Amino acid sequence: MILRPVRDTAADAEVVQELADAAYADAFPAAAVPEPVPLRLARTRHLARTDPGGCWLASIDGEPVGAVLSVRREGLWAPSLYAVRPAAQGKGVGRLLLERAAEHSRGCLRGMVCAADSPAAARRYRLAGFTLHPAMRLAGRVDRAGLLDPGDIPVHRGNATHLHLLDSVDRRLRGSAHGPDHALMLGHFEELLIADALAGSGYCYRDGGVVRLLAATSKRIAVRLLREALARVPDGVEARVEHLTAEQEWALDVGLEVGLTPRAGGFVGVRGMRPPAPYLPSGAFL
Repeated sequence: MILRPVRDTAADAEVVQELADAAYADAFPAAAVPEPVPLRLARTRHLARTDPGGCWLASIDGEPVGAVLSVRREGLWAPSLYAVRPAAQGKGVGRLLLERAAEHSRGCLRGMVCAADSPAAARRYRLAGFTLHPAMRLAGRVDRAGLLDPGDIPVHRGNATHLHLLDSVDRRLRGSAHGPDHALMLGHFEELLIADALAGSGYCYRDGGVVRLLAATSKRIAVRLLREALARVPDGVEARVEHLTAEQEWALDVGLEVGLTPRAGGFVGVRGMRPPAPYLPSGAFL
């Protein structure tokens, strides 16, 4: 078996996407909604540029069999993707990939990961020192009657001029900013929502019906942002809110108020920290 860094090329991005599709063909329908293909390809190339030491491909006899993408941001290490082709599972491919990627985490005091319902991934992340928190997801059509009260905290559309606010919120909640990842999210997610008031600050990315990432300095701000994001989901589109741990009951309550259905779905793993709250992580960017 040969390990090599993932390169910032269209060819490598397509290989990583194919491996992920093969590895999680059975998990995606029951767990997190996979990101759109353009975002997945862009994410791979982005991380190959920003974190070359954390992104690796494995091959056997010239055939790609596994990949790992991981990101290091201000003392927090986060695996973004871990995939092993089914035919190669149980042969040590995943162990070697995560061990090599974990070298990128040296000196990091904290770690965070989101994963689908994969026993192999759960085992590997637990062996890597992550505490695994079972997660839920919310899905369904939004009941507009549950959104009649807009609240008294203003929410407006954000852009690149708000990056300092976003990084400040991130550092307070998870001890590290997303930094360059926000530029990619701004370019691929439909909308960034911002709340900045006496009650606190926060932001939320929405992409169609999916809430991709939400962070706030208070539950009041988080609830306002989530309700606003769900209010903006187009009629006829299913809403999805994912990666809810027990610490995010505020989000569960909002989902139930607007008619969404909770189901078990994957887990959130943390290392050297508690799950950030109020916080709904992105599966790709944590």
